Amino acid sequence: MGHAAFRLSGIVKDFPGVRALDHASLEVMPGEVHGLVGENGAGKSTVIKVLAGVYQPEAGQIEVDGQRLSPATPLSVHAVGVRFIHQELHLVPHFTVTESVFMGQERTARLGLAKREMRRAAEAFLRDALGLDLPGNRLIRDLGTAERKLVQVARALIDGEAKVVVFDEPTAPLASNEVDIVMEAIARLKAQGIAILYVSHYLSEITEICDRVTVFRQGETVGVFDTITDASAGDLVFAMVGRNITDMFPPKGSRATGRGLEISGLTDGAKFAPLSLSVGEGEIVGIAGLIGSGREEFVDTLYGLRRKTSGHVTFDGSPLHIATAAQAVKAGLVLVPRDRRHDGLVLPMTVTENATLATLEDNATAGIENRKAARTATEAQIQALDIRPPNPDAVTRLLSGGNQQKVVLARWLATSARIFIFDEPTVGVDVGAKAEIYQLIEDLAAKGACIILSSSDPVELQGVCDRIAVMTRGALVGELNAGEITVDDLVAATTGAASLAEIRDAG
Repeated sequence: MGHAAFRLSGIVKDFPGVRALDHASLEVMPGEVHGLVGENGAGKSTVIKVLAGVYQPEAGQIEVDGQRLSPATPLSVHAVGVRFIHQELHLVPHFTVTESVFMGQERTARLGLAKREMRRAAEAFLRDALGLDLPGNRLIRDLGTAERKLVQVARALIDGEAKVVVFDEPTAPLASNEVDIVMEAIARLKAQGIAILYVSHYLSEITEICDRVTVFRQGETVGVFDTITDASAGDLVFAMVGRNITDMFPPKGSRATGRGLEISGLTDGAKFAPLSLSVGEGEIVGIAGLIGSGREEFVDTLYGLRRKTSGHVTFDGSPLHIATAAQAVKAGLVLVPRDRRHDGLVLPMTVTENATLATLEDNATAGIENRKAARTATEAQIQALDIRPPNPDAVTRLLSGGNQQKVVLARWLATSARIFIFDEPTVGVDVGAKAEIYQLIEDLAAKGACIILSSSDPVELQGVCDRIAVMTRGALVGELNAGEITVDDLVAATTGAASLAEIRDAG
């Protein structure tokens, strides 16, 4: 079979308090499209940065075309023909196609830039290598997203030196009807003998285009599958998820449900189509979806962080007019944000100062903060939530991720909120803190709160929620009862490996 286009062997990469890669291995052959899959946090992004020379591993070795790189640096990796196509486009809207393809690697003539030569070369490469007939003088801002993606590919490959191309979530920003354009271009590159590493959450794409697939889980290589003969999407899902997590989740108690939250035809007019969703009082409804599904934009629009273009929201039959986050809080709807460090906390402030930001009026006399009252209220929350260290004067920046998340929760639990949106509530949180946060969510539901849990973790959604709404490529495609599906079913639904109808029929 010959030597590998590149091989990573026994790669170890540590960050403070966590081992991101634990003797991971990855091998891709020339002319092969090789998939790399795994849950969030499995180590995919880290191993790409190790290959790119951005991270230096603690152990292991990197070989490209039989040549060992020690150490691998961005310059040495580029010199041996490894190229990276990142999810973000990073193109200048007012540049032409030609200018974008040759940006940073312009060709010169005796009297300056060889503009005509570059235009002919850009058009020929896009047409012959990628199957896209595109005028070189077209502006980037006038192109579709798939066309911009191929211009990005052309920029990486125009020097003709590429031996390995890494595609990192290449179709995430694309509409479903644009995916085929990129797929056809990848097939053309494969036919030229280029080795391709294809990283994607969409298992339907993985099984369609890849020759083999490597699965990462918790920083380790747990399997290499031949997708044609011995890996169905179900096998990949099992390899990705395979861990015992049932003890992390509290039992779902019997909850009295009321009318609750009604969302009708809500859209931002750009990132997600009009969607309707109901959340009863005492109910936990999950929102599942990959990057680019519109899930994050839906949450931001509901909370007033993005402008809605149509739709309306009611609670217990009364309309909620929410155009700003302040209006949302006043209406009793609060958000525990996905990026707690930047959006949920003022890190240099103390636990008391952060926990009482939403209740300053309650802890004030004649407009002046009553610090003793604020401290007493915070001490009660510290005890209730088991925030560690149990010190209201601790600087929030110095707390662990799980305890920082509890401080955000403490702020909103002190209000009269009845609707809670949890957006990726356990990202960067250790297992013990996860279990405590899940219990807090269950306790809120038991008290009659309406809860929306937006998460990229299918295990979390299946373990915590009563119902799960699935979003793919900007549309809500349906709902599933959490108690009637497996984690494998949910992964299949969000990645497009199976439709909701197929999952229901199978169940």
